[in-house]
Amino acid sequence: MKKNNITDLPKSPKIVVTSLSFAKSKFLRQELNKKFSNCFFNETGRHLTKVELIEVLKDADAAIIGLDKIDESILGKASRLQIISKYGVGLDNIDQGLLAKYKIRLGWEGGVNRRSVAEVTLCFMLGLCRNIFNSGFSLKQMLWNKNGGAQITGKTVGIIGCGNIGSDVIQLLSPFRCNILVHDIIDKSEFCQKQKVKETDLVNLISTSDIISLHVPLTPQTKGMVDKSFISRMKSTAYLINTSRGDVVDQAALKNALINGDIAGAALDVFEEEPPKDKEFLSLPNLMVTPHMAGNSKEAIMAMGQSAINHLIDFYK
Repeated sequence: MKKNNITDLPKSPKIVVTSLSFAKSKFLRQELNKKFSNCFFNETGRHLTKVELIEVLKDADAAIIGLDKIDESILGKASRLQIISKYGVGLDNIDQGLLAKYKIRLGWEGGVNRRSVAEVTLCFMLGLCRNIFNSGFSLKQMLWNKNGGAQITGKTVGIIGCGNIGSDVIQLLSPFRCNILVHDIIDKSEFCQKQKVKETDLVNLISTSDIISLHVPLTPQTKGMVDKSFISRMKSTAYLINTSRGDVVDQAALKNALINGDIAGAALDVFEEEPPKDKEFLSLPNLMVTPHMAGNSKEAIMAMGQSAINHLIDFYK
């Protein structure tokens, strides 16, 4: 076990940055280098393999981690690691129980990229409802398909997970006068009353929503939550949006539903496997996809990066 004693820390701690987005940002690199003189950045242009993570973290004193999965095979060999600072908000890739076991501090700030993700979610809602994605792709192929879809105004929108991002989506929807339904495992009655939206059970939300948007963390309870049974209870005219975590949706079940027309369409920013390799799935005309970039606006990158840096600064004071 490591001792988390600030007096034992080196004067020039080695900071390892595995996050691609952080490493690509000239500004964030400069900001980190201003505070710490011994920094390593992931220059590969891809996520590091487990072998590579073990190698770069084995002599690290601190790490800024993005989406890399951090498990015991890595932590067990990172004998000097004192703190992991999270770049981003999702914690499903970091085993917090193991951090406690190895006495490694976690630096994390919830909701730091909420507006970035909420804006893309709203974009998905508008794009699906107004047929913007399909008509745009068709026109690029010289097909004049003049179908303007339906307005989002007045539609029933189901928000599953009303945390930082889900609640921000609700606020962005306010000008559209939607009938908003909320389901969360935590009591959100005060927020819902203030926003004039309705809390409801999951069964009612699924069966009555024109749009269902997922904003839940990946947990044993939410993994595969959107399965064949879930989708079968949706309206055939409804849309599904996922900007949370890929494993929340059973991708095979969604693929079949889209092929069979069981629901009108879907938009995904996240996938079970990233990058996804199922070309047939990605090519479906009623599916809109983006490469896990909802939380990566320029502003969000700066905010997430500065938050990660600040946690290290506070730790090494």
